[in-house]
Amino acid sequence: MTDRTARVFVALADPTRREILERIAARPRAVGELADELPVSRPAVSQHLTVLSEAGLVTVRADGTRRIHELDPHGLAGLRDYLDGFWNRSLAAFKKAADHAGSTRPKEQR
Repeated sequence: MTDRTARVFVALADPTRREILERIAARPRAVGELADELPVSRPAVSQHLTVLSEAGLVTVRADGTRRIHELDPHGLAGLRDYLDGFWNRSLAAFKKAADHAGSTRPKEQR
């Protein structure tokens, strides 16, 4: 696991950050809008967004005086690659175990 992937898991370990990420995934949002929708303060939302940004999950763009936070698909791609690798190794191990179990059964049960 890379350091970046580890940072993503740490960032997503917090339920408030997961909720923020899900809301941003639905559409880009400003800090104030997120704070109005969640039971946490505006400074707390900003801190959570910083963690998500440092993990590579969120990007920020200026829109006048507001800062709009958007999902960074590249950050999610790294997480997806890790999980796909994990999944593929698990499926290969399952296939190997199933093949082994099939080869040890008596012929009349095959």
